[in-house]
Amino acid sequence: MRMFDRLPVVKSKTGRSSSGTYADVKAGLLTSPIKLGVRASGWPAHEVDEIVRARIAGSTPEELRSLVLKLEAKRKEPRIGSDSPPNQVRLIRKRELA
Repeated sequence: MRMFDRLPVVKSKTGRSSSGTYADVKAGLLTSPIKLGVRASGWPAHEVDEIVRARIAGSTPEELRSLVLKLEAKRKEPRIGSDSPPNQVRLIRKRELA
């Protein structure tokens, strides 16, 4: 089971504000959030934890960017026993449910 951290949890773990969190995403210092639904996004908890550990260890911004690229590339790797691409959330429209 994969757990996702929503923005308030990410803010708590990183000590950054909302705008600071999204600035880090834009600067490549934090992985981009994954769309969980029509109005919900979140970060894989293990990615946030790994980035926080790297920051505590004193990683430079360049090292953090490298880590972020590695983590985001890993999202696209096929999983064994999975017929569908990883980390793709299919949004169901109301008209599809009718």
